[in-house]
Amino acid sequence: MSTEQIPQLASYDEAALAQAFAALAEEVSASAAQMPAEEFRLHWLGRKQGRLKLVSEAWLKTAPPDARKPLGIRFNELKQQIEQALSTESGSDVQVGDALDITLPGTRRTIGIEHPLVKTSNEIVAVFKAMGYSVATGPEVETDYYNFESLNFPPNHPARDTQDTLVVAAQESKPLRERLLMRTHTSPVQIRTMESIAPPLRIVIPGNVYRNEAEDATHLARFQQVEGLCVDTNITFSDLKGTLDHAMKALFGSSVKTRFFPSFFPFTEPSADMQISCIFCGGKGCKKCKHSGWIELLGCGMVDPAVFGFVGYDPAKYSGFAFGMGVERIAMMKYGVTSVGNFYSADMRFLEQFA
Repeated sequence: MSTEQIPQLASYDEAALAQAFAALAEEVSASAAQMPAEEFRLHWLGRKQGRLKLVSEAWLKTAPPDARKPLGIRFNELKQQIEQALSTESGSDVQVGDALDITLPGTRRTIGIEHPLVKTSNEIVAVFKAMGYSVATGPEVETDYYNFESLNFPPNHPARDTQDTLVVAAQESKPLRERLLMRTHTSPVQIRTMESIAPPLRIVIPGNVYRNEAEDATHLARFQQVEGLCVDTNITFSDLKGTLDHAMKALFGSSVKTRFFPSFFPFTEPSADMQISCIFCGGKGCKKCKHSGWIELLGCGMVDPAVFGFVGYDPAKYSGFAFGMGVERIAMMKYGVTSVGNFYSADMRFLEQFA
């Protein structure tokens, strides 16, 4: 294109300007009907050789001072007409004639998936809900009373050392039982539930917990637990074993076996660690089970009668069991993840593997 393509104005009176810009308006309408949107945009609005730029150079820059104002008004009206035509043409690209082309692909929003830890936690909870358990939740910032004392961790008890936690600052002026801390387990929810509900009860408690841990491939200062509590008349250790055996088979397959070893937790008596047969080698022995054929998975036991004393349950009438498991540990086993930090890295390359 060149400036010769823009007709020179013989006069700058109102009639001459109206005639010149009317011709350009007709040209805009004709080209809008004939050209694709991008070609139309370059034809009229191109920086170097666009028709609008050529009009500016041929008419505006050479016009006498008294004619520039009416020229500028008509120039802006022409520009608005071009932009309007471009907007209309761009919006009609998906049309064939006057009809919408329904064969063209629509705009589809990418659907996300559950985070592997959320998925694992939900799977565990679903297993116990199928057995009649209700879901209970509670605060992550707890008092010393609910986190320790009511669960049979008296002040200065050595068992507190195994659950060193993160405390809220400026609590020294309060009595010890009222001081705030980040809960080290979801067990305080058991106490809060028993305070508000009379037996029988069956609850499962998912949630975040916090401990002052040295972080490595299998430990974090913040992690997730799922705990369970069952209280009723005539609850025995056999009920605990049967419940957990069924749950492990639901989670890992019907061929999985369970076994229990004596352990110690202040809030259960007797207490046990539960192991499952190695899901990787079928119990034959491999590197992941340290060639033992078994993997330790969770802690459990019968509720200590002393705990019932804190919530007003009659230990002569009621008995119960409790258990707790780490969600990250089970997720690592199910998905073959070797470092727990991967779950919290927000690395899409890792998370996309579960899509």
